[in-house]
Amino acid sequence: MVGDRLHHVGIVVHDLAAATETYRRLGFTVAAATYPALPREPGAPARPIGAANAHIYLGRNFVELVTVVDEDQPLPAGAELLPIVVPDDRLPGMLAGIRGAAARLTGLLDRGEGVHIVIFDSADIDRSAAELDAAGIVHSGVQAVQRPIETADGTRMVPAHYLEILGAGPARIGIAQNSAAEQPVQPVHANGAVELIDCTLPSPDGEHRPAVSLVTGERLAFTGFTLAVRDITVTEDHLRSAGIPFARTPDTLTVPADQAFGATITFRR
Repeated sequence: MVGDRLHHVGIVVHDLAAATETYRRLGFTVAAATYPALPREPGAPARPIGAANAHIYLGRNFVELVTVVDEDQPLPAGAELLPIVVPDDRLPGMLAGIRGAAARLTGLLDRGEGVHIVIFDSADIDRSAAELDAAGIVHSGVQAVQRPIETADGTRMVPAHYLEILGAGPARIGIAQNSAAEQPVQPVHANGAVELIDCTLPSPDGEHRPAVSLVTGERLAFTGFTLAVRDITVTEDHLRSAGIPFARTPDTLTVPADQAFGATITFRR
């Protein structure tokens, strides 16, 4: 069954600029926020719509900070506008679809900030869909989308394919396949993080338990995520210098959720 590696996790936040600042203080290199844009009618200028995000790239995967766009507000300073090109006859349907997705995101935010989106990786998403069908797990079917990546030439949109497992809430869970054309920039993070290796679930004893490989169709909620680091002493030094509280074990450092917009972050050597 697909689900032995994460594609990305999404941290849903009210204030994307504040979340970006916090995650940079945590030692992450966070890409500039990107705002999708569409005209509201044919021939009109494109304006922000839907969901805006900022990515933290980590080797083969990434963490996404995501928020709902306020359509009445101008583009924030430092953010990038990414116009979506769509034929005039498809514009009304595209607007409705994006606004529907934003409404679902608003519903997640109503339950609180934190990890509400977990996407697993697939090398062959059509085969993954067939495996889910065989297991009786209901899903959306494979969808073609575009997503922004940071390259040496700046931000650009690349094709991607994904499916979402239905009825898995309160979190959104899915599977994605990257385009072979993707060559994102791999930044160095001051906290030493190199790869996203797991997301975590609550347990009755108040601790966190691993969630990777849980593409099972069960209803799940997530408390945070785990990152591999090159040298945990580098991570510890950075967190101490930034004045960020954490819990220490021989192999891990864990930043509490109230320091990271609702997501517990575990750094593992």
